[in-house]
Amino acid sequence: MLPRRRSLAPWSAAVFLGLAACSATTDGNETALGTDDSSSTGSVSCDEAPPVPSDAPSFTPVDLPTPTTSESMTATIQTNCGDITVELEASAAPQTVASFDFLATQGYWADSPCHRLASGSIHVLQCGDPTGTGRGGPGYTFGLENAPDNDTYPRGTVAMARTSDPDTNGGQFFFVTRESTINGDTGGYTIFGKVTGGMDVVDYVANEGIDGGGGDGVPSQPISILNVTVEEEASET
Repeated sequence: MLPRRRSLAPWSAAVFLGLAACSATTDGNETALGTDDSSSTGSVSCDEAPPVPSDAPSFTPVDLPTPTTSESMTATIQTNCGDITVELEASAAPQTVASFDFLATQGYWADSPCHRLASGSIHVLQCGDPTGTGRGGPGYTFGLENAPDNDTYPRGTVAMARTSDPDTNGGQFFFVTRESTINGDTGGYTIFGKVTGGMDVVDYVANEGIDGGGGDGVPSQPISILNVTVEEEASET
């Protein structure tokens, strides 16, 4: 769903095959979004991650919700390492945000592990697969929205992961831990939000590195999504 340099797990070829190579920027633009300081991870502590769910809610293509008409929505992603708040870009990615809201209300991500950390050619923490394998999806897919023209994904961006087919957005998504350039030969990746709180949680996991070393694999610090809630902000009258 995002490009890899090398295979690190049996499932990697199935979900990452055929995507373009990519590289991280080196312009030093690593300022956290919101009020978080990228160096302020000392207060973060993680509880033990829950077991991977034995099953998860399953849907069909007819369950794909219609694009949202909301303009301002906020998601709170509760993890065993602390909460992450995301400002959802509903007007720019209405189908993606509608799906994210739907899956949140259905408890799709309850106790699901973030299965991938990349800190080599790209810098991302990938989550959203209840199976923890990188192969799982909700049972429906949808198309690309709001991909950047310059292939640049700023730090704190939240975007959808997918296969080499741009119409395979589903339930997996990633946090960008350091500004990265991801070459979008097949159209790029849907940006649907930005972190406005809890970036120190993402930083903490990123700083702990990859289990067994290397630049791409399972996070050394286990982090799981416990629950996701989405709230629509009332419009001013």
